[in-house]
Amino acid sequence: MTIGGESVAADREFGVVNPATGQVHAQAPDCSREQLDAAMKAAAGAWRDWRKDEAGRRKALHEAGDLLMAKAGELAPTLTMEQGKPIGEATFEIVGAGYWLKYFADLEIPTEVIRDDDQARVEVRRRPLGVVAAITPWNYPVMLAAWKIAPALLAGNTMVLKPSPYTPLSSLAMGTLLKDVLPAGVLNVISGGDELGAWMTSHPVPRKISFTGSVATGKKVAQSAAPDLKRVTLELGGNDPAILLDDVDPGAVADKLFAAAFQNNGQVCSAIKRVYAPERMYDEVVEALAARAREAKVGDGMTEGVQYGPINNKPQFERVSELVADALGNGARAVTGGRAMDGPGYFFEPTILAGARDGMRIVDEEQFGPALPVIGYRTLDEALERANATHFGLSGSVWSADADRAAEVAAELECGTAWANTHLALHPGQPFGGFKHSGVGVENGTWGLLGFTEIQVVHRAR
Repeated sequence: MTIGGESVAADREFGVVNPATGQVHAQAPDCSREQLDAAMKAAAGAWRDWRKDEAGRRKALHEAGDLLMAKAGELAPTLTMEQGKPIGEATFEIVGAGYWLKYFADLEIPTEVIRDDDQARVEVRRRPLGVVAAITPWNYPVMLAAWKIAPALLAGNTMVLKPSPYTPLSSLAMGTLLKDVLPAGVLNVISGGDELGAWMTSHPVPRKISFTGSVATGKKVAQSAAPDLKRVTLELGGNDPAILLDDVDPGAVADKLFAAAFQNNGQVCSAIKRVYAPERMYDEVVEALAARAREAKVGDGMTEGVQYGPINNKPQFERVSELVADALGNGARAVTGGRAMDGPGYFFEPTILAGARDGMRIVDEEQFGPALPVIGYRTLDEALERANATHFGLSGSVWSADADRAAEVAAELECGTAWANTHLALHPGQPFGGFKHSGVGVENGTWGLLGFTEIQVVHRAR
């Protein structure tokens, strides 16, 4: 672990499973309560100087981003072996994390002058909160850590970061790497299980909790933070619909639809989770997606040419298996896939489900895996009503031969990001967050940066 600029071992360790084999392949330190206290103390101590040196923060973030990019090839195997994604995608994730750090290194911290006359000058300034406790998930451990590190540190905060216990090694390696360019205590990286996360959210030092993960855990984080009035940003689950309009060419959009549904083996909070297709072209849509699924190459992410790795962990593997079996037992049909693959590891066949309908668990819930239900509809009003009839509201997309029409319909989706003729189009300058149970607050862009600040009014009389 990295605590106060030093590499620190723990008295206990826990096993990290390679999802391609289903076997423990490494050990990670299990942070004690005393070590958490030390990390929080180090972050609080570093904050006193870090918050005062904006130029130094920008320089350090640039150096951190450059270093991540330069070392991406060395870190990628560690990420692949604990997460499962192909080595090329792991490299891309780490390079992307470096890009995020460098983007925020140059982002303006706004100050607004709301009055300037003979009586007074009034400025609205943004001040850092203090120590941020960040908890990240297992699907994009390095990238989603950067989503938090970059704006939090630019704003003048310091951080204690805990990755998922399924994927701690890449974040720990990042912490070791970045301690050479960040002042001691500015970024502390620790690892442990759910108990450690609960200690962090209830700890008296942090003034903000930034969490990415499931809705159920997000609710627990909010409850834990409430007694101390900690600020929270919660980026939670999604059940993104993709609505195909009646003028779309299924063959022309199938590649993009499939890529947006199965990226990272479907383990993306804002991936397409359900497709609504007009009844008259329903069979054509199903077959176009199934053709892509049949061609997909699934295997160990360390193997050249593999496009999709395993599901990351056993509980998630069992959940995807259960949701697909439930759909098949209730009248859906696996046009391709539909079962676990033979052999070791948590591999599941890329699955396209025809005959799916609202009310099936795999339609109503978030599967977070390589299985995609396709649902038919008769009228556009019906499709919109069904797409919006969910507690989720992260993102969604509409597809049409007419881009203006797609955008007009997409605006009717009840979600934080509405895409037209694309999906999963993300950028560090573009805010990302959800409606309803999909989250509280946003990440990225100036909006995400402001979430790591408090407003201070400076009123100066003339």
